[in-house]
Amino acid sequence: MADDLAPMKEQVYTDPRAPEYFERFHARARRRGPDWVYDLARLLLTPVMYLLYRARSIASDHVPPEGPVIVAPNHFSFMDHFFIAMFLRRRVRFMAKSQLFKRPMQFIYHHGGVFPVRRGARDEEAFITAHSILRDGGLIVMYCEGGRSRTGRLASRARRGIGRLALENGVPIVPVAIHGSSKIRNWRRLQLPKVTVQFGRPIRWEAIADPTRDQQQAIADEVLGEIKAIYAGLEQVGRRRMIRRVREQRRLARRGERTAAAST
Repeated sequence: MADDLAPMKEQVYTDPRAPEYFERFHARARRRGPDWVYDLARLLLTPVMYLLYRARSIASDHVPPEGPVIVAPNHFSFMDHFFIAMFLRRRVRFMAKSQLFKRPMQFIYHHGGVFPVRRGARDEEAFITAHSILRDGGLIVMYCEGGRSRTGRLASRARRGIGRLALENGVPIVPVAIHGSSKIRNWRRLQLPKVTVQFGRPIRWEAIADPTRDQQQAIADEVLGEIKAIYAGLEQVGRRRMIRRVREQRRLARRGERTAAAST
């Protein structure tokens, strides 16, 4: 899968700009959510994603309709943000690398629910912003791999930040597998892959005020393990069969609930 991918730009892990430059982005993210810019981008891009990439979702209703939650997808493409947002009725907030916040795109990020995280540094401001959003009942998308895959393969280990955020807030994480987006970088070769976004069931933990590094890492690795399992299922059976399988599982579950209700 990875051998035929177009090359990516060299990865940059540090941002030379002072932390103070990003204060206004954090201040707005804590004070206000996405606005009309988010809605307009979603309106314009959703039909494009459906048509060009034949994007479809499986089990998007696993994401709670309200309340604080972290959505954790794998990350192959710069388009992954949009593949997640297009299938959720809730407005989505994204933690994204600070290098993206440059003119003219920073206006869209600023008003579109994105807040920066300075990679290569202990960025407490990003976590303060994330805590604020979750306390207000928001939904945050956070890539547990820490960045885009350079190889087209899932990472061997997760970054522990997502475990810290989940434990400190006591919020569920919904693991998500995005399948097919690794080949979007081949658009110049006129390759338009079919993209599938499958949502797993929420995973919940009790809140821990000051989790250890090992506790944070254990949660992050558990989430990545769920993502890998979902992704492997899509690889093995394909989208159509997976959709049929999920529908059949739900049909059997409803039948079991009716049987249990009738026997009481």
